[in-house]
Amino acid sequence: MVKVRHTLGVVRDKGSRQRMKIRTQNVFILALATIVLSGLMFLSGCKSNAGSTASAASAGRPQGGFSVPVAVAIAEKHDMPVSLSGLGNVTALYTVNLKSRVDGQIMQVNFKEGQDVKEGNLLVQVDPRPYQVALEQAKATLYKDQAQLTIQQRQLDRYRGLFKEGVVSREQLDAQESTTAAMDGAVKADQAQVDNAQLNLTYCRVIAPISGRIGIRLVDPGNMVHANDQNGMLVITQLQPITVLFTLPEDSLRTVREHMKNGTLPVEIYSRDDQTKLATGKLQTIDNQIDQTTGTVRLKAVVPNEQNQLWPNQFVNVHLLLDTHKDATVIPSAAIQRGSQGTYVFAVKPDNTVEIRPVTTDIFAANRVSISSGLQPGEQVVTDGQDKLQNGSKIQPTGRANSPQSAGANGAGSQAPSVGAPVNPNATGLPQHQGARPSDGQNRRGQ
Repeated sequence: MVKVRHTLGVVRDKGSRQRMKIRTQNVFILALATIVLSGLMFLSGCKSNAGSTASAASAGRPQGGFSVPVAVAIAEKHDMPVSLSGLGNVTALYTVNLKSRVDGQIMQVNFKEGQDVKEGNLLVQVDPRPYQVALEQAKATLYKDQAQLTIQQRQLDRYRGLFKEGVVSREQLDAQESTTAAMDGAVKADQAQVDNAQLNLTYCRVIAPISGRIGIRLVDPGNMVHANDQNGMLVITQLQPITVLFTLPEDSLRTVREHMKNGTLPVEIYSRDDQTKLATGKLQTIDNQIDQTTGTVRLKAVVPNEQNQLWPNQFVNVHLLLDTHKDATVIPSAAIQRGSQGTYVFAVKPDNTVEIRPVTTDIFAANRVSISSGLQPGEQVVTDGQDKLQNGSKIQPTGRANSPQSAGANGAGSQAPSVGAPVNPNATGLPQHQGARPSDGQNRRGQ
């Protein structure tokens, strides 16, 4: 009996160990399956991320045989001006605040507001009657004293004859000479009164002292005016020619003086937004001192202003032309890109692919830039769409190629020299930086 129980215990122990072994194997298989599943999920996620990254890259930079639509321009030969730019203020050549020089009532106004008048035109008539009466009175006094002087001179002549004969004494002759001299002085004083009355009568006719344009009328017919009035009757400004005062940095003074030795320097006047050309003129003079508060020097230009494009107190941009570079290679400034290695352009090859071409810029003016090295006339450059390009990209030029001339000049409305050029993202992976902007006083030159 004991032996049977022992046998049954041994069998039970073997079954427990078998179940424990199977259970351990199941746990190991489950853990292995979990690890394998996690690895598969990780690999699937990596592939998904890689696919999305590739899609994004493909969206930003077309790959394979896809052609990128871009705008291009042809490098051409043109003359590039070297100029200095400054802010200016238009001032009339002459400004006259016309006042009355006599007291009286305004009888007539012979001008219209905004009228152009010539020197010597009658503008205002002040009542002349009181001054005409004063003139007649002065003349009457003069005639009376002249008659008395004539009688006294004859009396003096008789006394001189009697003195020679010894009839009158020396004292009596001296008295007659003194009386004659006093009466002669009275006549001269009367003549001065007549001249003064005549002058006042002339002042009743207010005439234009200069040729110019009349502003807003300040008095009306019937009003009383006085010689000591604070305000005038009208203001005349001479618009043809007209002057422009502008400033340049004091560092530019030496350059301007050197170029003035070669002759008169031309100036171009542009609108306040520096987009529309208004007029041309010549530099007249440089101020005799530098403004210490701003570090600038004032210059004065004279403009014919035949079309009255300029108006007194108008703010303008002035471009002082110093020199002209002949037959320079010119492209639109939008084609210039900047990176850590300097300036470059995307040059178009004959097979409609692009290459990164380092260039050296010289002068920026009117949305154009002259290239001193790196590009030849006749070559094409990309002006828009550079952010989608890289070295060797296939392109498809869209629309007509814009020439630098059409991009930078539109006749009288051509743009003024720019103070900055656009900076586009660098698709080649080179670090980008903003190019240095030129000073407001001069064109930007490549370094």
